[in-house]
Amino acid sequence: MTSGRQLAYEHLKETVLSDPAMQGQFVNEQALADAIGVSRTPIREALLLLAAEELVQLVPKRGAYIAPVSGREIRELFEVRGMIECYAAGRALELGAVPVEAMRAELEQQRELRGDDDARKFIDRDNRFHAALVHAVDNEMLARSYDGLRARQVRAGVVALFRAADRRDAVLAEHEAILDALASGDREAATSAIRAHLDATQRVLLNG
Repeated sequence: MTSGRQLAYEHLKETVLSDPAMQGQFVNEQALADAIGVSRTPIREALLLLAAEELVQLVPKRGAYIAPVSGREIRELFEVRGMIECYAAGRALELGAVPVEAMRAELEQQRELRGDDDARKFIDRDNRFHAALVHAVDNEMLARSYDGLRARQVRAGVVALFRAADRRDAVLAEHEAILDALASGDREAATSAIRAHLDATQRVLLNG
């Protein structure tokens, strides 16, 4: 059975933190507890965990604050993603382990969400698309490091969709280019497509 703390932690990480409207806001602990159906104690415990991950800031006598994503955080996130994903592309090609079918399935699911009002669903598929490639190289430490970026990836991706009206169509096209390059076994084209995709999202976030 999932504990109240774990339930609160997952809800905060997957829903509250990825809501653009929550940037620059304090978490309403009681409202959150009522929505999830737990007491305030698990909420506070979950917020302590998120503060340790530097996803929220605990302000004395004020509570948990969700700071807007900074330019530095965006640049560092995409720099790390680029290093991991480009390495994974090259390594998966070397191993003959590119998960073409799994990535295509995620892309098709994402395509079906193109007109969905829930931006987080679209970005969740975005994350799954990239994570499938990273996990394919069978390096558990690398996979854990990448998965640790998930909350920040989802948050950044959702914000990017809100800042650029045509971003969904662009993401789908960029994912298609990545998949085509991987399927053809072209390492240079694959890493170039990954970097172009990440650079495009970063520009939206920094210039939006």
